[in-house]
Amino acid sequence: MGSRSRARQVAAALGFVGLLLAALGAVMIVMVPSIIKQQVLKNVRIDPSSLSFNMWKEIPVPFYLSVYFFDVINPNEILQGQKPQVRERGPYVYREFRHKSNITFNDNDTVSFLEYRSYQFQPHKSRGLESDYIVIPNILVLSASVMMEDRPMSLKLIMTFAFSALGERAFVNRTVGEIMWGYEDPLIHLINKYFPNMFPFKGKFGLFAELNNSDSGLFTVFTGVKDFSRIHLVDKWNGLSKVNFWHSDQCNMINGTSGQMWAPFMTPESSLEFYSPEACRSMKLIYKEQGVFEGIPTFRFVAPNTLFANGSVYPPNEGFCPCMESGIQNVSTCRFNAPLFLSHPHFYNADPVLAEAVSGLHPNTEEHSLFLDIHPVTGIPMNCSVKLQLSLYIKSVKGIGQTGKIEPVVLPLLWFAERGNGGGDPSDILHSAGVDAQGAALCPVRAPCSGLRPAVHPHRLPDPEPRSQGCREPAQPGPSVRPASQPLHPTSSGLSQRTAHQSPNLSPPTSRCHMRVTHCTPPSTCSHVCTCMQTHSGMELLLRGPGESLDNKECSGTFSWSDPHACPQVLWARDPLLWVSEPGRLTTLTASPQLPPSVLNHCSPCLGVLPGRTGPLLQGASHSPETQPGSRLLMPQPAE
Repeated sequence: MGSRSRARQVAAALGFVGLLLAALGAVMIVMVPSIIKQQVLKNVRIDPSSLSFNMWKEIPVPFYLSVYFFDVINPNEILQGQKPQVRERGPYVYREFRHKSNITFNDNDTVSFLEYRSYQFQPHKSRGLESDYIVIPNILVLSASVMMEDRPMSLKLIMTFAFSALGERAFVNRTVGEIMWGYEDPLIHLINKYFPNMFPFKGKFGLFAELNNSDSGLFTVFTGVKDFSRIHLVDKWNGLSKVNFWHSDQCNMINGTSGQMWAPFMTPESSLEFYSPEACRSMKLIYKEQGVFEGIPTFRFVAPNTLFANGSVYPPNEGFCPCMESGIQNVSTCRFNAPLFLSHPHFYNADPVLAEAVSGLHPNTEEHSLFLDIHPVTGIPMNCSVKLQLSLYIKSVKGIGQTGKIEPVVLPLLWFAERGNGGGDPSDILHSAGVDAQGAALCPVRAPCSGLRPAVHPHRLPDPEPRSQGCREPAQPGPSVRPASQPLHPTSSGLSQRTAHQSPNLSPPTSRCHMRVTHCTPPSTCSHVCTCMQTHSGMELLLRGPGESLDNKECSGTFSWSDPHACPQVLWARDPLLWVSEPGRLTTLTASPQLPPSVLNHCSPCLGVLPGRTGPLLQGASHSPETQPGSRLLMPQPAE
């Protein structure tokens, strides 16, 4: 009887536990989606206290601009009226550096900012050098000729004489670097003298000269703090609510975001709208399919067939330009009236007559379509490839001898692909938004000291602490690392060694603080992260010296720490970014007197920047009044 009674008691207990678990499961089913939503809403808005703010401020993943030129094979025959023949050259790859500045939060739930861009050639990723010569149309001569077509014959004859006196021809043989970033041309000075305001160029002429070391205009976007329904939407661009380039109100509208982040919780019915200053218009991408990028679920958005369709094919585009064949957009109204056209590469998705008019073009979906892969829960882009082509309309103009017998044709100049992806471990990007790869809410992170951890490239370090599946304190580093007598690699004279020593009476780690160190203002004059590794003696960071080639396999210097318990732990390194984690201890650091003044250190509010006379020093709770680089500073435990 006793055993039966105990069996009944056990059965009753198990039944009670089962009911309790079922009730708990029901509660979780109801509560978890709400928790996830609140966590995402909190962390994707544009707010210095949100976890994704640093990612929004300075995009942590590398962007690369790959440029392909159309080398004209038969320039003399084109002048005789024959069909153009081109050969694709490239890619010529550039690393694109972006950062936002002049960030101003406004009273109407918006933030204004400028985003600066600079480019650095990557020879190891390119198929060719910037010194390669390319034959392309003389954009200045042929553009001016088309623009002068309706002018009096006397002016056209004067222009012909001027072209001849300056030795100008319809086609030029220039290097890639000159075409990209500019070359001196006396024609620019002549045109500015006799035809002011025809071209905006005052010195060198280059297709990308206006983009390098410049900003894309003043964007004002909604933060989503007060009204989440408008998060990331553009309020104004350069103070304008609409532009004035086109012939209809609809085409002049500024719609969507600035093209970097979108509203979360997407569905297959969602679309991606953004304003592109380069295209001078708003664009809209449509949902295509679900996918997975390195283990992350994504929605792929692509350009519709109507993106560059003309008004006869797609009436809403009538305001852009009803002229020419469908599939190309005339951007002359926002590009100094030069007959320039924007399209997909090789005239993909355009009227076939355009590609048939030029030998050497082979449009196909895989190589020439653009797409964005978005994490639907957060609205964060995980992988993108934006591909566009720039073409020039050329023709024979009566009265201007340099144009010969050129048959009217839209001749491609180049196409480019702008690519960026999370690389390494994209889930780190989602962790900054407070969700895991599948969209589940993570443990609350102690903001605002937490920052985004970019993925590793080319080498990834092991996590200083195991990633927890539950809400637990970070694992503390083990005591197995032996002190080091000297670095693994010798330190060069260009970069001195910096060592952190353990301070007495240290409190245990209780929080995390990520410090971001940027070594590129400009990239050619300061240090670059080569790689970093965990050695038997602790953490070691290898740097390239100022001015060294990015493809140099030798590293000119090292920073090392002998005790990983007491010094900042290197989390991830990606040229030219370094992220380290302050483990919550009082730590002394010695700043290197060799670091260039352009090195910036960001970590607000627990770390800051104290400018030195020749270089910055880390700011701590207390420091010597002496601001000379090399002073020893005490870094406090980060605030909870």
